[in-house]
Amino acid sequence: MRELCARITAVLIRLCARFITSVRAVWAGVEPVGRQRVYFANHASHGDFILVWTCLPPRLRRDARPVAGADYWLASPLKRWLIRDVFDAVLIDRDPATRREDPIAAMGAALDDGASLILFPEGTRNPGGEHLQPFKSGLYHLAAAHPRIELVPVWIANLNRVMPKGEVVPIPLICTVTFGAPLWLAAGEAKADFLARAAGALAELAPEPKEEGR
Repeated sequence: MRELCARITAVLIRLCARFITSVRAVWAGVEPVGRQRVYFANHASHGDFILVWTCLPPRLRRDARPVAGADYWLASPLKRWLIRDVFDAVLIDRDPATRREDPIAAMGAALDDGASLILFPEGTRNPGGEHLQPFKSGLYHLAAAHPRIELVPVWIANLNRVMPKGEVVPIPLICTVTFGAPLWLAAGEAKADFLARAAGALAELAPEPKEEGR
């Protein structure tokens, strides 16, 4: 019964996400084929991973696990049920003082089990959304430990306007999720160089800002 409830809830969440955002997936540099991947995206809303997850075809969605902050998602019984039963997320304790498991080890274990990941390398929400915050080092360490897995940049456009920080009721707006060309860690590539290259690949997917009056 618990599993059935989770499946029904997942369907309802996808329908709601599509109804509110009319989300459109754009596969600009990669095809939606059955390969293990780390989808890394910009982070402007708690609903970011839901939109990426919604845009994946069913065969890819089944194996995709979002990486989420334990402090937020374990704060209430409902959130705990959603993040564990519905989304099967990899939960990360973002507080080094209370952390019992290495975040890289937790994500690596999920990859070793055959899952794909939906990851936000900025680490925290970026309400502005126009410019990326500096990437945390997790993406680099995953790339180094799993060199054959495709790292796919994903730009989520407009979701920060659908659910601004502090708001409860979403504003219906059209969103796009653009999947770019995959990249890998190059042999001998330094961490800083790789993270800058990954951030650049993600930023290139962002839509150009509209000029005033147009």
